Order: sequence, then C-alpha cells, then structure tokens
Amino acid sequence: MPEISTRGQEMPASPIRRLVPLAMEAINRGTKVYRLNIGQPDLPTPPEAFEALRHIDRKVLEYSPSDGLPSLREKLRSYYSRFHIDVEADDIIITSGGSEAVLFAFMACLDPGDEIIVPEPAYANYMAFAISAGAKIVTVPSSIDEGFRLPPVEKFEALITPRTKGILICNPNNPTGYLYTMKEMLQIRDMVKAHNLYLFSDEVYREFCYTGAPYISAFHLPGIEEQVVLIDSVSKRYNECGIRIGALITKDKELRKTVMKFCQARLSPPLLGQIVAEASIDATPEYMLETYNEYVERRNLLIDEINKIPGCYSPIPMGAFYTVARLPVDDADQFCQWCLREFEYEGATVFMAPASGFYSTPGLGRDEVRIAYVLNKDDLKAAMTVLRKALESYPGRKTD
Repeated sequence: MPEISTRGQEMPASPIRRLVPLAMEAINRGTKVYRLNIGQPDLPTPPEAFEALRHIDRKVLEYSPSDGLPSLREKLRSYYSRFHIDVEADDIIITSGGSEAVLFAFMACLDPGDEIIVPEPAYANYMAFAISAGAKIVTVPSSIDEGFRLPPVEKFEALITPRTKGILICNPNNPTGYLYTMKEMLQIRDMVKAHNLYLFSDEVYREFCYTGAPYISAFHLPGIEEQVVLIDSVSKRYNECGIRIGALITKDKELRKTVMKFCQARLSPPLLGQIVAEASIDATPEYMLETYNEYVERRNLLIDEINKIPGCYSPIPMGAFYTVARLPVDDADQFCQWCLREFEYEGATVFMAPASGFYSTPGLGRDEVRIAYVLNKDDLKAAMTVLRKALESYPGRKTD
C-alpha cells in the first residue's frame, strides 16, 4: 500500500472530538452523557436568523463573491465599530468558519519551516492548521497555578529566531477562559513591533468578558495596525456553530490580496450561512444580554462545584465559556476514557476534553481537563455530581 503523507501522520487527533466514539458507545448502552467536551452552546440562535432563512427570496442559491457578501462585510464593519475596532468593509474577508480564517492566515503569511509563538495551553486546531501550512508552533507554557496569565516577556524573547514570523493569541482564551490585560497586550505589541512580526489574534469570544475591564482588541494597540490579523466567527456569539461563517480582518492590502487567492481557490463561503450571519447581527441587546448573563451564572456554578470536589482546582475564567481544571488523577486522558467506557452514576457519565491535547510540551496538562460550560445549570450541577462520584471510584486517582 502507498504510504500516508508525513503531514497526515503528524496531524494531531482532536482532543475535543477524538473520544466521540466512546461517547456514542456509552449512549448506545443507555447511559446519559453530559457533554462538557466541546463549545457547542445549547442556547437558542437569534430569531432574526430563522426569519432570514424563512424569507429567502432568491430563485437560485448562487456562488457568493470569494471574499463574502458585500452587505455582510459592511454590516460586520458596523458591528466592529461598537467595540471601537476601526476597519473598513474591504479589510474584512468572509471565511468558512473561524477555522478557515486561521488556516488562510497561516497559508498566506508563513513559509514551510516558519515559526509562530503561542502561549499554551492553546486551541488544539492551531497546531493542525500550522502543520497544514508546513509551519511550526513554538509554545510558551502558562501555569494553572498563576491563572494562565501571560508568561514573562523574557520567555517569548528567548524563543524568537530568524524563522519566527508571528505571535498568536486567543483573547478571551480558549481553552482557559483567561482574559489578557492591557499591560499584557502592550507587552505583546512591543515584541511584535520590535521584531517585525505578525500578531494573529483570535477574538471569537469578545462578547463574553466577565470583568469590569474593557475588552482589548489587537486593533486597539497603536503602532502595529498593519501587522494585526484578526480572526473572528459568528458561531459562539449567536449560538450558530453549524452555519460555518467566520472572518479574517487585516489592514495589510498585500496580505488581503494573497488571502484572496486561497479564497478564490475554494470559490466562496457558504451562501446560506452568510444570510443567517448577516441577519444575526441584528440580534437584540436583550438577546445578547440574556446570553451573557446565562454564561456568567453557569461559570459561577461550575467553578464553585469543581472547587468543592476534593483534589480539584480551577481558576475563575474571566472570558469565553471554558475552564481548565486540575483533577486528582495520574492521567486525565485515561480518566476521560474510563468515564465513558466503564463508569456511570445513576445512569449518567461525563464527557470532557483531556487538556494534554491543548499543550505541545510533553507532560504538561497530564492531570488537567478542559470543561465547556455550555449546558444548562441543572445539567451542569448534575454533571459535577457525576464527576465527583467518578473521581471517588477511579483506580488511577492520585493519593498524594
């Protein structure tokens, strides 16, 4: 048989999805599975989105422009202005989800062998997109004991080489829920400016910041406006992951021209998804506030319950709807599999994402999991009871 490509062999399996077969086996056995592994909100999509679908007046579902519908790009420009992000509609390229935006950014900015510095733990698919582009993710570890704050600048500086092309951040952060401070963002800005780097900034969760401090976009940082590549998506803020609409925003005209070559090669982003996304921007302030308040309540409940379990610890996430928690287990990968294969309490078990898949440094995250608080509060509380019982029964529990 012909050999699989080296790229294919290096591509990591998703820590978020790779245990799905075990979850399906548990469901088929009649076990209720509390899905805490993936950021799939259970809250309703805005009614404006469904109204737009019901009233489509096209007679042909045609290709859209490769960079997206002009009306959607203009509406997004107006949306960003609410956050004091000053961009033009022409700076915005619509993509098939935020994932395609990251991939196209890497393909356009990086040559094979180029390096990007990323604080870890980090969204697992960044590694997959870097491999697709032939580039290398170089990580700077952050610590759960320090709340996952930005590692010292000196640790970044020590990793910069002639092959370094950019720094990638996710703010608010997936998987930790950390929210970077202005001081940290300015430190990143100074490194980007001093070394002439790109700043790739994934800001998908901007609507979910739980501190009194203002949201800080990479576009708020003076002096590097043309070096910023902002990644966005409508999936989370409007609870519509399935429409697969994201955006890549840059003021660098040459970069936009390059990204457009990749956009043209895949023809166009999904037309129906764009129609839904454009309508969703009209979601009422009441809808957005209700969604926000629900996540605040879920976060508070989850963190309280986790930290009551003996041996468990999670810092309080200040954004997004995830947290990384330390568990009293020898190997969280094995524990997560065991929960799905062998354990149930009152007919239920929990499905979590092992945090090791969000680290590149071997050994880090071995006793951590990422938990998405995307279930209603009753289910979240029940899931934490199941987790407590699972830890009490698990044979690989730490004894120290």
